[in-house]
Amino acid sequence: MAHTSSVKAHPYSNLIEGLKDGQIKFFNPQKLDDPRYDKLPLSIRVLLEAAIRNCDGFYTKEEDVENILDWQQQQNKAEVVFTPARVLLQDFTGIPAMVDLAAMRDAVAKHGVDPSLVNPKCPTDLVVDHSLQIDYSKCAIQNTPNPGGGVGSNHSQNPSRPAPSRPLSRGSQCGGQQGSCSKAACSDLPASSGRPGGSVQQIENTPLLCPFHLQPVSETETALKNQEMELSRNKERLQFFKWCSNAFKNVNVVPPDVGAVHQVNLEHLSRVVQVTDGFIYPDSVVGTDSHTTMVNGLGILGWGVGGIESEAVMLGQPVPLALPQVVGCKLVGSINPLTTSIDIVLGITKHLRQAAIAGRFVEFFGPGVSQLSAPDRTTIANMCPEYNATVSFFPIDQVTLKHFKKTNFSQEKLDLMESYLKAVKIFRSYEDPSEDPQYSEVIEINLSSMVPQVSGPKRPQDRVAVSSMKEDFQSCLDEKVGFKGFHISKEKQDIRIPFLHCGEEYQLVHGSVVIASVISCTNNCNPSAMLTAGLLAKKAVEAGLVVRPYIQTSLAPGVGMVTHYLNTSGVLPYFSQLGFEVIGYGCATCVGNTSPLPEPVVDAIKQGDLVACGVLSGNRHFEGRLCACVRANYLASPPLVVAYALAGTVAINFEQEPLGVTSEGKEVYLRDIWPSREEVRETEEDTIISSIFKDLRQRIEKGNMFWSNIECPDSVVFPWDHKSTYIRSPSFFSKLSKEVPAPQSIENAHVLLFLGNNVTTDHISPAGSIARVSAAAKYLLSKRLTPREFNSYGARRGNDAVMTRGTFASIKLQNRFIGKAGPKTLHIPSGQTVDVFEAAERYQKEGIPLIILAGKDYGSGNSRDWVAKGPYLLGVRAVIAESFEKLHKNQLVGMGIMPLQFLPEQNADSLGLSGKEKFTLAMPDSLSPRQQLTVKTSDGKSFDVTAMFDSEIDVIIFRHGGHLRYVARTFL
Repeated sequence: MAHTSSVKAHPYSNLIEGLKDGQIKFFNPQKLDDPRYDKLPLSIRVLLEAAIRNCDGFYTKEEDVENILDWQQQQNKAEVVFTPARVLLQDFTGIPAMVDLAAMRDAVAKHGVDPSLVNPKCPTDLVVDHSLQIDYSKCAIQNTPNPGGGVGSNHSQNPSRPAPSRPLSRGSQCGGQQGSCSKAACSDLPASSGRPGGSVQQIENTPLLCPFHLQPVSETETALKNQEMELSRNKERLQFFKWCSNAFKNVNVVPPDVGAVHQVNLEHLSRVVQVTDGFIYPDSVVGTDSHTTMVNGLGILGWGVGGIESEAVMLGQPVPLALPQVVGCKLVGSINPLTTSIDIVLGITKHLRQAAIAGRFVEFFGPGVSQLSAPDRTTIANMCPEYNATVSFFPIDQVTLKHFKKTNFSQEKLDLMESYLKAVKIFRSYEDPSEDPQYSEVIEINLSSMVPQVSGPKRPQDRVAVSSMKEDFQSCLDEKVGFKGFHISKEKQDIRIPFLHCGEEYQLVHGSVVIASVISCTNNCNPSAMLTAGLLAKKAVEAGLVVRPYIQTSLAPGVGMVTHYLNTSGVLPYFSQLGFEVIGYGCATCVGNTSPLPEPVVDAIKQGDLVACGVLSGNRHFEGRLCACVRANYLASPPLVVAYALAGTVAINFEQEPLGVTSEGKEVYLRDIWPSREEVRETEEDTIISSIFKDLRQRIEKGNMFWSNIECPDSVVFPWDHKSTYIRSPSFFSKLSKEVPAPQSIENAHVLLFLGNNVTTDHISPAGSIARVSAAAKYLLSKRLTPREFNSYGARRGNDAVMTRGTFASIKLQNRFIGKAGPKTLHIPSGQTVDVFEAAERYQKEGIPLIILAGKDYGSGNSRDWVAKGPYLLGVRAVIAESFEKLHKNQLVGMGIMPLQFLPEQNADSLGLSGKEKFTLAMPDSLSPRQQLTVKTSDGKSFDVTAMFDSEIDVIIFRHGGHLRYVARTFL
């Protein structure tokens, strides 16, 4: 909130009105009396209100207000700024931001400035969620490997025939009442059952306080042990977070074991409208994750930015953006009863991906929107990064307000909210076409055309109708290696590899499911999808079906609320009986934190060069991400994850082939156990009640015992522990001067990496587990850590030494210098092939600057700050590519790395570049947005590139050496 206390000095003070008899004030853009306002998309009206309210003549100018108001003429032309109401950090991307702020306090203190002045000016929430690893499964506790997958040898001719049931534990219920918080099995199910080839051990339940009612309950040992391991291995990092919550003003840390960042943002942090200093205004947010767009489903404008940009916003700078085009997505038609919300999500994703709407806003309208619940809308909005739009906005309507009644907003707050939103015309009825704004273009999507789909085997945009899955997987085996193909020769496609598990022989084939994970984060937070899966599990158990005991199954609820409603609806015990045990809360499988598959399963996969499969209801499934030996991964709705786990293979036609065979020999088809939409809706209405959200809020406010007992330093500056391998003061502020240095040319630079098209942030930024032969592992070994203590890159994001070594360390990196995938490159002066970090280290010792050559869509994928910080610390001065993903381009600028784009129709090949030349770029005294510069090579070539600066602010940030140095100089 900027400059509202000095109302008379505000250039738009004449727009101020009052609500509640003048007790609350607001800026009303309608008082501009400009007919253009009623034609603006509602997302643009939110931008306009923020520009009016925050107009200070410096960051936000009256020119910005006029340009936004004149959106029809200025879209894609004018550069404006946006000041969000708050910043959202999740711990993996939030810890580097907080480490940088702590280091900035050190830097300004060295110049004699009070370090306590360094605080976020914008309210900042940090949610600790991304640190859960599956160390234990139920099978592991029974002294057997974590379950894998495949086809039982006794059923080799019928892969869908069931194997024996899994053991099930018995637990007491909270308060002993029906529908209360039992986290173990329902008492009317067997306490244990046989496993093939091994004895059965009853799992003892450990008493724990119910997180919802604070009453004694029983917790399965798997979830408890995973939680204990998470908290113990990350204690040092959590101590730093707690220091941040105490040392910095305007920082709120949501402790661990509460839930995933986007769930907490939706269910606790989001307010639709904010009230600060007596002024009411729309809630808005930028977050350090591309899926921040999830809140767009609630009519809250927000999107993901890089960690560097979020730090700038935290410290008072607005977000610069080109005034976007807004695509109106008109939804018509009726939803098919068998179609889940995930099918609708993937269907809309495909349509919008094909529409080439990168960098634009999408705003939904039309009568079909009214059929979507608020969770449906947030699910759709979550997938926004997959079709490269900036936001997917659902304006607020009566459905949104009804949703907030369930989340325990007081009637007074709801009345105030509705009155304000209607007063400024950012509330609408989708049934009234007269309220439809004017859009840049309109895309119409018929909801009745949506059919059940999965996505894969390597990219989220590659959708496959479930009815065509068997044929599509066969084509993947036939096709050459690429985004879908695996190129398996015909003579090897029918191979069956036997292996032993728990004393029984089974077989793996191409298409065998070895990982099945039901996850309720981000795009699957919708209760209807999880309840459909639970009801399917219930019907499967009742029909006598089971999941093979070696398929690595897991159930990772995004928050305790999910466990609560699955439990109170009575489906959680059936999940458990099929092997989908609650393993804890937080991101696990889809961020690469999958426990290793059993060695016999891995050996069988390798022996047959099998295309084994993972099926998960998360949001990421690139090849090798779940597990290095699992080459085909499919995103599916939660009920389809259960269905494919029951089948044991993805190569199945559910219409024609049975899902399984009961012990009596009866064939059971998917249609026999698929719950109806009416059944799901009835269960949802009975279980998703306001008390769930009240319990969540109480849980957040009360915290947990572990968090309360963490001790942290009581100091203004952080006392860095030089022995720490988790938290380290980065070198971003070394040799920081008060004056802005003159532009420095890049002379005789070598190419660190010569890359092709579609290099994603997964290829660039460290993620997942730390390989034992990696440069990061060598560093940790030098610190006397064992491989068991390595933890993950995500947990060590606060240590620049680990993260720099993990940059470009992906086993899937395709470097043209090497000719095969791997984290290696060519040290050009010596001609040696070495780790990327080792090459960069040599170049820095030799005083040689570095650049990167790349193809199209460089930097697509998740938002990650280390995707720019890592290259900066490796010594990269510029990236020359055919095109950039916009968010990543902004991150490069934010770290002082030049994003340079080849001219149209030009690339490294057309220019005859080998990558082994030396490159020189003369830097002019003054830079301007989209300026053309000339690059010269040591072999006499010369070519022009475009400096991809979008605005003068970009140029200023680059001249300072990035956001961090720019902000630090404001204190000096």
